[in-house]
Order: sequence, then structure tokens, then C-alpha cells
Amino acid sequence: MSDSWIAAVLFMAVSAAIAGLMVGLNWVLGAKSKAASAVRTTTYECGEEPDGGAWIRFHPRYYVVALVFVVFDVEAAFLLPWALGLRGGGWMTILEMGAFLTILMLGWLYALRKGALRWQ
Repeated sequence: MSDSWIAAVLFMAVSAAIAGLMVGLNWVLGAKSKAASAVRTTTYECGEEPDGGAWIRFHPRYYVVALVFVVFDVEAAFLLPWALGLRGGGWMTILEMGAFLTILMLGWLYALRKGALRWQ
């Protein structure tokens, strides 16, 4: 076994031990409620009394908008480190990012053409 495998196994073992210790300490030292109260079963909405039931149906359009937001958020997460490390990369890194942005823009144009971003 090489040193990197030993370090990886040791890291995973220490991480699992710390996680187990935290869960165990929470189980032993955590706050415990003896009696259930009616307040614990009600919905909390920023200090306001809830209006209607909590289980309502959302239109799928909200999920599509959320997914498009996540895609462009991930794009920003990839663009920032790329832009910061651009000096030593050369033309190949510019071409690779161009290909990434092209694929992303094609997906955006597809969603736009299908009407996924049209708010009705």
C-alpha cells in the first residue's frame, strides 16, 4: 500500500469517527422533550399564523425555473475559478470554456424555444 492510500483510509476513518462522535453526543446530551405539545405540531411561518394547509400543489413551472437557476448558478461557479486561473492556461483553456459556454447556451436556447422560461 502506498502512503496516499493509507492517508485516504486514515482520513475516512477519522471523519467517520468524528461524525459518529457528534451523533452520539447529540443523542446523549441533546435536549429532550417529555410531553408532546400542540405547538410542536403546528406549522411555523415566520411568526405568522398559517393560512391554509401545508400540502398544496405547485405548478411544474416553478421547478423548471428553479432548475434553470441551478444550471446558471453552477455555470457561475465554474466561470469564476476559470477566470482567476486564466493566465497560465493558454488558448486551449479559452477553447474549452468556449465549448462549455456553447453547450450551456444551446441548452438555454432550447429551454427558451420550448417556452420553459415564459411566465404566464
